Amino acid sequence: MSEVAEQLNTNTQLFELQPGKNLDLQISHPVSVRLKLTLVGYELGKYIILKYPRVANPLDYKDVLVEGNVVIVRYLLEGSKGECFAFRSSIKSVCQYPERFIFLAYPEKIENRQLRRQQRNTIYLPASIMIEDSTQAQESQLSGVIVDISEKGCGFTFKSQSTSTTVNKRNIIVKVQTHGKQEFKIAAKVCNSRNEKGNVSVGIQFLENQPQISELLGQLFILN
Repeated sequence: MSEVAEQLNTNTQLFELQPGKNLDLQISHPVSVRLKLTLVGYELGKYIILKYPRVANPLDYKDVLVEGNVVIVRYLLEGSKGECFAFRSSIKSVCQYPERFIFLAYPEKIENRQLRRQQRNTIYLPASIMIEDSTQAQESQLSGVIVDISEKGCGFTFKSQSTSTTVNKRNIIVKVQTHGKQEFKIAAKVCNSRNEKGNVSVGIQFLENQPQISELLGQLFILN
């Protein structure tokens, strides 16, 4: 396999966003601008298509979103990866019809770094979270699924009828019942939350010095 083909294969594995995800664009010339744009699609090795930002004035960004301008693109992958990706590209063209789209050159190299100190294990474990100091625990309890877990934290997801529902950053209790019917209650805090068409993902960090975490991982056959 040639060096070019190997690089393309690496980028194929790294650039795995689905349409609808947001990317952060940084442009420095002729002025510094940061934009969050929606991914429309891409063709491997050729281009990436983004939606043009919604603006009241059609002349907004006309000096920065131009063919040939260099951009730095960043995006996050949560779940078991917990990684930040970034690459350097340039604007190939700006399409006006049928909608305004921005075509970026497909990156030659994509950099990534781990956001978590400890890699999480992918899992499917029914669980619930509730506010730590709630006097109405039943009303404030959210039922869902733990989709990844480690000694330091977990990823929790649940479905909502609203596309704007998120979970505030605060202390919570994660409640899990294993197949052995043992119930675990782990003190934790919400680090981040996002809603994608009613699917809410919550990043959770466990508080330290809780022996039940190791016991839970042991029952799940996950090594620390």
